[in-house]
Amino acid sequence: MRDFFINSLEKLITVIVVLMIVGVLIGAIVVMFSAQGGFLAGIGMLIFGGLYVILMGGMMYLFLGIYHNTKRTAEILEAQSN
Repeated sequence: MRDFFINSLEKLITVIVVLMIVGVLIGAIVVMFSAQGGFLAGIGMLIFGGLYVILMGGMMYLFLGIYHNTKRTAEILEAQSN
């Protein structure tokens, strides 16, 4: 049951990262062609929004990686103790 939730979390994180990317792209396009924003503001939003997505997605995947490494370490230590 625990594996089901961890695998579901991995899929949910993937969906969240994809939605963040789509949101940054749509937001940048809207800002580029609005009267208030401008082309450079849209490019800036694209750059900084992309960096934000990379950082947040990377941290979420990092936390899952820590879980998997801890699980593998526990399995190895259990196998060595026998």
